Amino acid sequence: MLRASITGTEWRRVDVVEETGSTNADLVARAGRGEDIAGAVLLAEHQTAGRGRHGRSWSAPPRTQISMSFAVDTTDVPADGWGWLPLLTGLVVCRTVRQHYGVDATLKWPNDVLVGGGKLAGILAEVAGSVVVIGLGLNVSLDPDELPDPNAVSLTMLQHDADRTELTAALLDALSERVRQWRAAHGVDGPLAADYRSVSSTIGTQVRALLPGGDEIVGIATGIDDSGRLVIDRDGTLVTVSAGDITHLRPAG
Repeated sequence: MLRASITGTEWRRVDVVEETGSTNADLVARAGRGEDIAGAVLLAEHQTAGRGRHGRSWSAPPRTQISMSFAVDTTDVPADGWGWLPLLTGLVVCRTVRQHYGVDATLKWPNDVLVGGGKLAGILAEVAGSVVVIGLGLNVSLDPDELPDPNAVSLTMLQHDADRTELTAALLDALSERVRQWRAAHGVDGPLAADYRSVSSTIGTQVRALLPGGDEIVGIATGIDDSGRLVIDRDGTLVTVSAGDITHLRPAG
């Protein structure tokens, strides 16, 4: 079903493995060996060394998550537009679980999909030449004692019995459409930015941004710029943040 569902989409090849350390690392390694991985999708029934941002581990028992990576050709898009790929991935996850399960999912910048403050999915992007590899870990059927993070949540915990194959097919179809729109616009366009804002739980809140190197910015998150960076109003001065840990402090005003 899964391979048949990608006909006519962005995805040229889907591989499913029983177990691996990291689907992202595997695709990046294939690119390093000279393989053309653009349009490749790799799924693992069990990912033993899944990675989040800053090298954090993200793993779970077999067949309880969607552990997937996919490779996007960026040849026709300027590098300053690549930052939107993990953001549009999060948008697709939010929209898909809302549509299929009625789950009120939101996006915490840059790459956490939240439901009621609990993390449902995480996204990791890595550059491999002219290709960006996007990794997605989505908690499907985990019980509370199996969660990779005590602040995480799963579709099962939200009282939804999700079929991983059907959900993966829906995600890949929606991702293909969004990636094609992104490429046609050579990065962000008005509809993508507006759709992202509609599911953002970060924009409009007071945030603390802990930056690589230890610097800290506190202010109101006012938006996302054309490169996918978070814009923070710090006492009247607009500061853009491209990477960092974001803590939501309270709604603005």
